[in-house]
Amino acid sequence: MSKEYPFIPPHLEKGLEDISIPLIDLMHGHLKVEMLDCEVALQEEPSEFLEGYMEALTSMYCLTYNLSIDRKQIEERYFA
Repeated sequence: MSKEYPFIPPHLEKGLEDISIPLIDLMHGHLKVEMLDCEVALQEEPSEFLEGYMEALTSMYCLTYNLSIDRKQIEERYFA
């Protein structure tokens, strides 16, 4: 975390500053990395906590897709 962006992981800072990248895309990519890290951790040392964390990550990952799909439909319906 940096002083300028104390709540943003360093690997997302460049994407945050590139206003051509939708923030939902940054979140989607970050969730994918977190899910892969969690999967490795689960293989190394399974736990109920990690299983629950993986469920939460997966739910949020799916939500990024659903939000994007629904937003696209709204844009097409009202702004096309």
